Amino acid sequence: MPLAREAVELLIQAARVWYFEGNQHGLRDREWMALRFLGRANRFSRTPSALAGFIGATRATASQIVKTLEGKSFLVRKPSQEDKRSVALHITAQGEKCLSQHDPINHVVNAVTSLGNDECVRLRDSLREVLNHLDAAHQRLDASICRDCMFLAERSPATSKGRTSAEFMCRLYRAPISLEETELLCTSFERTRDRPKIEQHLDRARVASQG
Repeated sequence: MPLAREAVELLIQAARVWYFEGNQHGLRDREWMALRFLGRANRFSRTPSALAGFIGATRATASQIVKTLEGKSFLVRKPSQEDKRSVALHITAQGEKCLSQHDPINHVVNAVTSLGNDECVRLRDSLREVLNHLDAAHQRLDASICRDCMFLAERSPATSKGRTSAEFMCRLYRAPISLEETELLCTSFERTRDRPKIEQHLDRARVASQG
């Protein structure tokens, strides 16, 4: 069997953990996917339309999933600060607790963690490259982390109590981005071609935040 096919078939076997019939701990697989996404999405992506796009569902299906999660007190709707005509979906403390304790992928996360940091990095980067190839082949863009996005830029450094801290902004939404937000998922993501420069900016910000 070709090595590539063997690797893909192993991925399919692993996917059985998060794609399943029925429900686990009261949620179906797509409901888990939605809750997981909203737990990591940035403020620009916590919308019903972004959720529908991420889980590959119609707006009607996504709306029903939102109602289910609301009914279990796992998320709430709030007026969007970015667009007053829209709503933002916010995961609750109860929803975060459910993810922490019962998310079906937790077993996979633990198994990957046991590989060690270096292997985790290699696995992550390899899977990211696979997704890049799939996106290019199907002319689509998947959600990914803000820190890798071409729209992330460094703002003029601000000085506080004699210490310089790096600040960031999203050039697409023309909005400030905190260091913590650079680790969140965005559905408007486009990969940067200037990764080393962005990494230097992020490293400075991390050092400043720890100082």
